[in-house]
Amino acid sequence: MELLEGVYDLHVHSAPDVLPRLMDDLEMGRRIIDCGMAGYAIKSHYFCTAERAQLIKKLYPACDAIGAITLNSSTGGINPAAVEMAARAGAKLVWFPTCDSAHERKYVFSGKPGRKLPYWAQIVIEMKEEGISVPVINIIDNKGKLSDTVITVLDIIAKYNMILATGHISHEECFTLVKEAHSRGIKNIIITHVDFPTTFYTIDEQLKLSKYGAIMEHCYTTWATGKIDIETSLAQIKALGSQRVIIATDLGQKTSIYPDEGMKAYMLKLLEAGISENDIRTMCVHNQRRLLGK
Repeated sequence: MELLEGVYDLHVHSAPDVLPRLMDDLEMGRRIIDCGMAGYAIKSHYFCTAERAQLIKKLYPACDAIGAITLNSSTGGINPAAVEMAARAGAKLVWFPTCDSAHERKYVFSGKPGRKLPYWAQIVIEMKEEGISVPVINIIDNKGKLSDTVITVLDIIAKYNMILATGHISHEECFTLVKEAHSRGIKNIIITHVDFPTTFYTIDEQLKLSKYGAIMEHCYTTWATGKIDIETSLAQIKALGSQRVIIATDLGQKTSIYPDEGMKAYMLKLLEAGISENDIRTMCVHNQRRLLGK
């Protein structure tokens, strides 16, 4: 309880969803309160979750449920109207493309032997077999320039002081996007799970991104599922410093532990690695509150 007091997890996959989930928002909201956490962001690859967040906050006032939108094909891709409506409904987080990112699709469907496909990949396969278009999304053209719709989305994010999360876009797209976002006055930028295989950034790359005010996100599932050794994550966290890092879980998968359990496990790993309690609270409480304007 003491360890988790006031903690935010800004990357939680809860039900209702089209993918199998361990818990729904009703259970997650109750768990947030019971363990002493402050709140969580509802992440869906397919739907805006602002309305769900409003209902959870009404049912559990002590749980700060945070709505979000992910710019995949099901929300219209890079869709300014969808972002505007999400913002008006109270969403605070805008994830750029994840499972529909051209970069992510190329990696996942590369045909590499032994590579286990994520749950969402099966949905892509099924829809294609049924003749339903599931286009990939690029946010820059062949000259490295952001599309006009991306610029409009950035202006909406800035207008409502939302949080921009980079999703699973390529490095070239990410650097171009973050630089432009910074120039347009976006103050809250998260580089989505920087140590994940498809979005892996070196320490040097992370330091360059941090110059634009970006915060690096490290998630429990990345090392807990063996995608990377935790020592690599710890080295990155120590190199960037607590002011430029947030800890999240990316949990909610049917076969995993609960997000609050994952957050606690991660925090204990940080303590064991010699990271101070003050620095841990900065990465789990204070940086999140700053991003959310609390």
